[in-house]
Amino acid sequence: MNRPTIVSRRSPSEYAGGARPLGAVATTATVTGPGAAPTSGDAARPSARPGDQTQSAAELAEQWATDPRWAGLQRDYTAEDVVALRGSVREEHTLARRGAETLWDLIHTEEWVAALGAFTGNQAVQQVRAGLKAIYLSGWQVAADANLSGQTYPDQSLYPANSVPAVVRRINNALLRADQIETAERAASDGQTPDRDWLAPIVADAEAGFGGPLNAYELMHSMIAAGAAGVHWEDQLASEKKCGHLGGKVLVPTSQHIRTLNAARLAADVAGVPSIVIARTDALAADLLTSDVDERDQPFLTGERTSEGFYRVRPGFDAVVARGLAYAPYSDLIWVETGEPDLELARTFAEAIHAQHPGKKLAYNCSPSFNWKKHLDDAQIASFQKELAAMGYAFQFITLAGFHAVSHSMFELARGYNERAMSAYVELQEAEFASEADGYTATRHQREVGTGYFDRVATALNPDAATLALAGSTETAQFH
Repeated sequence: MNRPTIVSRRSPSEYAGGARPLGAVATTATVTGPGAAPTSGDAARPSARPGDQTQSAAELAEQWATDPRWAGLQRDYTAEDVVALRGSVREEHTLARRGAETLWDLIHTEEWVAALGAFTGNQAVQQVRAGLKAIYLSGWQVAADANLSGQTYPDQSLYPANSVPAVVRRINNALLRADQIETAERAASDGQTPDRDWLAPIVADAEAGFGGPLNAYELMHSMIAAGAAGVHWEDQLASEKKCGHLGGKVLVPTSQHIRTLNAARLAADVAGVPSIVIARTDALAADLLTSDVDERDQPFLTGERTSEGFYRVRPGFDAVVARGLAYAPYSDLIWVETGEPDLELARTFAEAIHAQHPGKKLAYNCSPSFNWKKHLDDAQIASFQKELAAMGYAFQFITLAGFHAVSHSMFELARGYNERAMSAYVELQEAEFASEADGYTATRHQREVGTGYFDRVATALNPDAATLALAGSTETAQFH
């Protein structure tokens, strides 16, 4: 027996005028097949957006060929492959799609998109409250203090592969809660509470993919399911992966990393999400290679091999450019991991990429692994990101900002508390009060985590509830 096929479609006006609704996205449903109500024809159907799962293979191929979103991008698979892999159930990944579309808009309309590394939901909430428009989630920070093993690890892919998606989900949950709290407060104050978009897009670290192309495919799917907007992939050997600022890095052949990028794009296409795929190369410093199979890598071979069987290669600018050019057709942004804040290297790399791929967007790690004042003076530091932006570095981020902010602030509080007792904590509290003038709200910590929101849930269920939490609290009495 043939059964109707239910296909979810989004309203074409969902993001009309650039406005992006908060929270869940409404869709309409079209039912096709025997017994379905007649439609007024294709003209009445909503126009497809990038990644729309309702498209046929022919429609998908046409969109790849004509939509500016996919200009200059290459896929080593067909639209028929994508449709065949989608299955019969269309799962809508609202947060991932919304984030990807937002991030794509930002990197094409903002001078540059600035992000700080967060590894907790609250850190992300404070970043958005302070005005940042994107969130970065580094594998380094997840390894150090947010992985599902509950261990402290160096940045060597030692933690479970689903740890980063779990933190993506946690951050999105925190942002959704902040939105719910503020929306409820706005309703109670007749619109006096400021309206903001809490769902900042998250760019997440997939490291070297935790295996081969199938692992990368599954990891990308998990990132999308968790709501990541963009994901970056580095060209190291996953089993020997190191932080980009450590030694002992082993590259995979250029062709192998292209397969990883291709797998990530395939996962996004199957999921129906126009995810941002970022290619990172560590070829500036890495001097080991797993195989000499790729002709593009052969000019950099030294002829030596290690006891593990790796090939020694000459790292440096030429290797970086060769890999950047190879990855450009398979990625939305390219990131070169560098050892110091070097504007000249950034400029020459951008020029080399743009000579063959005009307008290609680039990413830059403003790393805490750089001793910034050892290389630049105050004026150079102040203008550094603006100069990068002029070269095409559209996404600029500080990978380990959360780790250093938490570590130093807690150390200073603990040191002061050890020396001066309550005076040290009161200094922190007074600093919080002062920051309220700039929009800070966590001084009222009960409100910050949703106590008032759940009081609103309680009154919806029982308007005469006598067990509300915030009314009668010390926060209500003492914090105004």
